[in-house]
Amino acid sequence: MTTDKDKANAEIVPEAGSEELHAHADGEVVEEELVGGSRVRRKGIYLLPNALTTASLFSGFYAIVSAANGAFENAAIAIFVSMILDGLDGRVARMTNTQSKFGEEYDSLADMVAFGVAPGLVAFFWSLNGLNQVGWAVTFIYVAGAALRLARFNTQIGSVDKKFFVGLPSPSAAACVAGLVWCFHGVEPSAWLTGLTLLVVGGTGVLMVSNVLYRSFKDLDLRGRVPFAAILVVVLAFVVVALDPGTVLFSGFLVYALSGPVRSLLRKMRRAPGAQS
Repeated sequence: MTTDKDKANAEIVPEAGSEELHAHADGEVVEEELVGGSRVRRKGIYLLPNALTTASLFSGFYAIVSAANGAFENAAIAIFVSMILDGLDGRVARMTNTQSKFGEEYDSLADMVAFGVAPGLVAFFWSLNGLNQVGWAVTFIYVAGAALRLARFNTQIGSVDKKFFVGLPSPSAAACVAGLVWCFHGVEPSAWLTGLTLLVVGGTGVLMVSNVLYRSFKDLDLRGRVPFAAILVVVLAFVVVALDPGTVLFSGFLVYALSGPVRSLLRKMRRAPGAQS
């Protein structure tokens, strides 16, 4: 139902030659929506989902600033906060029917900062800056991997099986890096820790642009009824995370990152000649 306020900000335009997103002379964002069979141009942006996206962007920015000042635990926590906010903005937009082309583009740019640039720089300032060219090269592999992963995701929307992601999702890669920093931020620098950081940062960067399939869990029905024991499992999970969040989150997301290659390897072994004999 269109309100008077919507009508004041709307202009019916012909379908031919129209675009989804327009630049306005006064700098206002103008988008087209299909209402009652006619394309309607609306000025402005939706506040709530874009406010959440802005908060996610700020969390990523805060992580970079914190890492530059040596507050690595705060930096890692900020990345996880950004993950929560990133998960909320899309759901809020769908629940309130406020999806928009602007929101999609803005969310992707915010993700690049929060899950691409921020984790890479946090890991660099924390452990890799003493490796000179090797350190920044591995960091760039991660950042470039995140950029390519996000670009590929945007082009594959609606064309791939929703049950799977192609390549490690950038938020999960960011969680592996942030979890590593959070888990070991109080440990004295050592060769093994630097090696582990190189492996996690470089490995997740490569996995993001791989063709390895990962479960998306989008087929889970969170609205349906579940056995009472399920809520006990959720409570137990919260308790375990609260006991040692850095270790638990790092371990959990590392297992998820490894699940894709392991599943792919097992599938190839089953298909190999003589595997059935």
